[in-house]
Amino acid sequence: MSDLSAKRTSVEHLEDMGSLASDEKHVDRVHAEKVDKDILQYMDEEAVEIDAETDRRLFWMINRRILPVMVGTYFLQALDKGTLSFASIMGIREDSNLVGQQYSWLTTCTYLAVLVWEYPTNWLIQRLPIAKYLCFNIFAWGVVLGFHALGHNFGALVVVRTLLGLFECCCQPCFIVMSSMWYKRDEQATIVALWYMMNGGQQIVGGVLAYCFTLITGASLKNWQILFLVYGCITVVWGVFVLFWTPDSPMAAKCWSEEDKKLMVERVRSNQTGLQNRKLKRYQVVEALKDPQTYCYFLIQFLTSLPTSGLGAFANIIISSFGFTVLETQLLAMVLGAYLIILLLSSAWLTKRFNQNIFFMIGYVVPSIIGTVVLMTVTIDGYDTDSYDYKLRRGVLLFCYYLTLSFWGVANLGLSLLSRNTAGQSKKSFCTAFNFVGWAVGNCVGPQVFRAQDAPRYLTAFGTHMGCYAVLITLLVFMRLWLMRENYRKEKMIERGEALRDEHLKHAFEDLTDRENFNFRYAY
Repeated sequence: MSDLSAKRTSVEHLEDMGSLASDEKHVDRVHAEKVDKDILQYMDEEAVEIDAETDRRLFWMINRRILPVMVGTYFLQALDKGTLSFASIMGIREDSNLVGQQYSWLTTCTYLAVLVWEYPTNWLIQRLPIAKYLCFNIFAWGVVLGFHALGHNFGALVVVRTLLGLFECCCQPCFIVMSSMWYKRDEQATIVALWYMMNGGQQIVGGVLAYCFTLITGASLKNWQILFLVYGCITVVWGVFVLFWTPDSPMAAKCWSEEDKKLMVERVRSNQTGLQNRKLKRYQVVEALKDPQTYCYFLIQFLTSLPTSGLGAFANIIISSFGFTVLETQLLAMVLGAYLIILLLSSAWLTKRFNQNIFFMIGYVVPSIIGTVVLMTVTIDGYDTDSYDYKLRRGVLLFCYYLTLSFWGVANLGLSLLSRNTAGQSKKSFCTAFNFVGWAVGNCVGPQVFRAQDAPRYLTAFGTHMGCYAVLITLLVFMRLWLMRENYRKEKMIERGEALRDEHLKHAFEDLTDRENFNFRYAY
């Protein structure tokens, strides 16, 4: 490994190097004026070689501080969102006098809040200490969750569900930024999968806890009210823990030595996606608007979240419609959670093992198509509940319902591609916001296609999902071809001498966009 103390002098004179570059155009220098001032204190002019043992030590140091926060926070967010689904079979619809599409609107209004607040929250994420901003929102949504217990009518529930969406919408954008800030490019698909799989974790734990809450009798509060109060209190306590445990960046971390902080900055240099920059660069936003990638990530989230939101909000209702009791429905939801975890972990492993992303994304759509076709064509109506045919068909329907959720692997890999393929902090901030606008729009529309008059088979909803899968596959094919073309174009420009090859990664922290940086290569 290089002598880090000897190289510190080069960092102190980066400003001079930036001015020399204008006089000596043939010399490739770092443009210090483009580098965030916090990063400037911890970077060298050229990449520092980190040996495998040190890299592994740093990786696990980061994991102990950052990964538990991302996994724990996302688990609570997923659990908190899932409470409405569990409460739906614990009496909240009857106790709050919900009729028609009102239950669906309780999910939709949450994502309408996300839609409105997504751009402002991403603007704040870029400019504020990220861990502290995350902590504030965790604390706030915990308080709001507790107030769900007071929701005795549709109006009150709409208010708390809207506020919940407003505070929770920072979670995923924060984790996209944190994943690229702390982890190398080849680690990010796994890291994203680990926190994203908490959607399945909440199904397992949430199912057990929801069953426990149904056993409470003789209390002055309804079971679903106790559920919201307990989860709200747990979330508030977690928010306080995040405040004291999580550093805002490698540069601001007080829990590690200066030498280790410097190495943590250097180990993500090869990402070439930047690390931090608090200045809004308008040209990067304009570039994002002109980049087909931006719209691809938007559509991936829209086309996956539309089916996800409906299938999630109506999960217990759909499963119970197959003839299962409340207890059986809650237990089967736990199996669904385990299936989601397997999906997300397998998608991350396959991507890393074979270095292919979009091919596997397409592969994970296929089981969803098969499952949806079966749900639309097979029915248990007219069969004796004690007959073999009834039980067989019920089992097939349940299995195919699980299959429909296979496209979760697409959403997971889509988020990791966004993290790895978008560079320039202002561009990344805009693309992330736009990405989650697509996510919010899909989540708004998703429950609405499950119309009350279509129960219990919901053919309109499943027909809509089939359309989403067809468009999604077409989009993924286009995206792969586009990214391959961009990599080829950049390589040819370097070969023709129209751009310099940055072998020492001198410009990795200059906040260049992925299109500005001719040495940046897209993952696909």
